[in-house]
Amino acid sequence: MRRRVVITGVGAVNPIGHDVETVWNGLKEGKSGVGCTTIFDASAFPTKISAEVKDWDISKVGEDLDEWKDRGRHSKFAAGAAKQAVMSSGILDSGIEPERLGVYLGSGEGDQDFLSFTRMMSAALDGDSLDISRFIKTGLETLEPMVELEQEPNLPSGHVARLFDAQGPNVNCLTACAASSQAVGEATDIIRRGDADAMISGGTHSMIHPFGLTGFNLLTALSTRNDEPEKASRPFDRMRDGFVLGEGSGMVILEELEHAKRRGAHIFGEILGYGSTADAYRITDQHPQGRGAIGCMKMALQDAGLGAEDIDYANAHGTSTSVNDRVESIACKEVFGERAMQIPVSSTKSMMGHLIAAAGATELIVCLMAIRDNVLPPTINYEFPDPDCDLDYVPNEAREAECNIALNNSFGFGGQNITLVVGAYRD
Repeated sequence: MRRRVVITGVGAVNPIGHDVETVWNGLKEGKSGVGCTTIFDASAFPTKISAEVKDWDISKVGEDLDEWKDRGRHSKFAAGAAKQAVMSSGILDSGIEPERLGVYLGSGEGDQDFLSFTRMMSAALDGDSLDISRFIKTGLETLEPMVELEQEPNLPSGHVARLFDAQGPNVNCLTACAASSQAVGEATDIIRRGDADAMISGGTHSMIHPFGLTGFNLLTALSTRNDEPEKASRPFDRMRDGFVLGEGSGMVILEELEHAKRRGAHIFGEILGYGSTADAYRITDQHPQGRGAIGCMKMALQDAGLGAEDIDYANAHGTSTSVNDRVESIACKEVFGERAMQIPVSSTKSMMGHLIAAAGATELIVCLMAIRDNVLPPTINYEFPDPDCDLDYVPNEAREAECNIALNNSFGFGGQNITLVVGAYRD
């Protein structure tokens, strides 16, 4: 029999709040974290809005500001959310051997890369030509090695391991918007097969910088509803025009069940199923019939030993882009069959924006809270029904409903698809 994996700690830093309870209460109230971008001057961009983490710094979780001042926003968010998760779990007080505690994150690049690159380019440009020698000279003379190292996607996992002396498996994946869900799924498998007893897992990301905004604007993937920021993210609504960039971190402590029971840990829920597929289609578009999404949802249900009749709620990837929302609705109808119209499906990206590599783990925590409180978070800004999206999207207001098992979808650019199934712990 494979080892069962439960969740014993949670932590979050995102545009809605700086801890899980604040985030959850904000989501239940339909609070939007979207506003005008202030991290940098976005006035020249087609998209001038984002969902920023505001009024937060690393000292809020007891870390030294000076020590962390040169580290990336993604690393700071990771440390903040991970510390909350570790403290809420009590895992460090359990006597766990450091070699049996690991880290698996989904994390993107840091925010320093744009500043470094533009500094070097400015020094090297001579009219329309680029002086490579000046480019190199500027880099060697002005760049701080530890600051530049923060560009590496795996740095947050290294910082988290150092903070908590986690000497077990340490892995980072960067599968775009599916990254943190994949991290949780793979970390679950590490515990299932016995290579660790507990894993700090989740994701962190901030792409709210000119490079990130430029790339997504060129893809026409972002909303340009600049005059109404709070209404810009509107998943499944007929008037949706793209997603809103967000940032932050979501972390969970995954633990082998018997290990958690022996120390009397509080159990938030159990990871029941994990599915992973690729569309193998276009890099920026999902397969029009949702074959990858259908495959990973079915795989997760099979892994959990469950059927569509067992799912009480689905937290959708629900980005507010035309293609994603339509294809995800198609996939849900294929997988859920006759029950498709009875299973509530909502997108909390309507409030938080899209946290990219941190999205999936954050939404997994939302599922845990829905199970705990028997409350389903809404999809806000749902005003104009789309005939191609005709499921129950829990429009505009949270809903009280019995919730024992939830399904969480995460789909990334490149065609990566991840589904997690989580349930209330049952002995």
